Amino acid sequence: MLDRDLVADVLTAARRKGGDFAEVFVEERSSTSIRLDDGKVEELTTGLDRGAGVRVAEGTSYGYAYSNKLDRDALLEAAAAASAALRGDAAGPIVDLTDRFGPGTNRASRAADSVAAADKVAWLREVDEVARGHSPEVTQVTGIYLDSLQRRLIAASDGRWIDEERPRIRLVAQVVAKRGDVIQTGWDGPAACAGVEFLDAHPPRVTAERAATRAVTMLDSIPAPAGEMAVVVANGCGGVLFHEAVGHPLEADAVDKEASVYRDLVGERCASELIDGVDDATIANGWGSYDFDDEGEPAQRTELFRGGVLQGFLQDRLRAAKMGVQPTGNGRRESYASPPIVRMTNTNILPGNEDPDQILRSTAHGIYVRGLGGGQVNPATGDFVFGVSEGYLIEDGQVTTPVRGANLIGRAIEVMGSVDAIGSDFETWEGVCGKDGQSAPVGSGSPTLRIAKITVGGTGA
Repeated sequence: MLDRDLVADVLTAARRKGGDFAEVFVEERSSTSIRLDDGKVEELTTGLDRGAGVRVAEGTSYGYAYSNKLDRDALLEAAAAASAALRGDAAGPIVDLTDRFGPGTNRASRAADSVAAADKVAWLREVDEVARGHSPEVTQVTGIYLDSLQRRLIAASDGRWIDEERPRIRLVAQVVAKRGDVIQTGWDGPAACAGVEFLDAHPPRVTAERAATRAVTMLDSIPAPAGEMAVVVANGCGGVLFHEAVGHPLEADAVDKEASVYRDLVGERCASELIDGVDDATIANGWGSYDFDDEGEPAQRTELFRGGVLQGFLQDRLRAAKMGVQPTGNGRRESYASPPIVRMTNTNILPGNEDPDQILRSTAHGIYVRGLGGGQVNPATGDFVFGVSEGYLIEDGQVTTPVRGANLIGRAIEVMGSVDAIGSDFETWEGVCGKDGQSAPVGSGSPTLRIAKITVGGTGA
């Protein structure tokens, strides 16, 4: 993407006042976005964005500047702006830039740009047709198709030189169903770090059917009961809870700012002994996967909990150096216009050995949660509230009536400590996580799990 000698000159300019290290992040991203509302193409855009960011760091402080131009003058100007944040007067050394290679597990076997836009629109028309054919109560269907190809060059003053491509694809179905004055929605949106071959395994018609089924089923919902009760969380869905309530407090910047409930608890039991949890950027074609993070650190599988005991935190280069540990490959950024921050990748509760059906059969009364909506988390205390977008009563071990208006209310350490059953049926969900004004694709996964006691907020009896 850029000449190696030019990048070396930019790094040298960035370190003119010293600092612990300097880095250059160069990005070129092509993308397609298509939106079909009620059978009409409302949006069809393609784009190409490129630029570079320069960072020079000292301790946990840094200077950062970026440019959407990749010529020599623009890059040297960015380097000078970044270095101006430092107060030193002695230039730092630059090591010869040497290629580093990853396993290449996230390549596309069929590139998205090999498919015509008309064919991509046809996938969304199939979503519309299938969803409407599911029930006459379906009143609105939105289909969204997204693909991108991000090529990154990361070079740093310690000699790392990394050139990596990341293809991503997603197809979303959003369905609205109506019966009288009752309106409900359903959603499904599989995604991967892959090419269009991903849709062979996740056909648009299946995505549409799932979204429509959820919307129509929830038309029969009754107000959710309130109080303390058992909650069985469906496979995949528990990973979302784990990501939000547990994962964010385990990001090292939260720990460093004394804004994490887990700050002084490494080596302590902070969850049920059934809980083994990881953050894993090495999963082939995972939505949050990569070979190297956006600081050029190798992707890895980071153990967070083993038998409920906290093993450590997610680290970028800056926090890892301050804490005297190794980076975990969790430095991520939205684009070249943003500095890297500590982010999760694919954050999972690992499967156990129990039959998920037996977990339900052995639950006398409670709520079965198949979908979580918006929520709030306080990382400093672990307190959280999550809306349930799809839930059902459990009565005498049977999943019965759908419920609406339920909220899960609790504290991360207490709720994770109340997990008393872990299924064998691991599944993942894909989402987009926002933090400090930046968005990042993330995966979360879990088997079916049961929380023996948690507060459910609802309006029913």
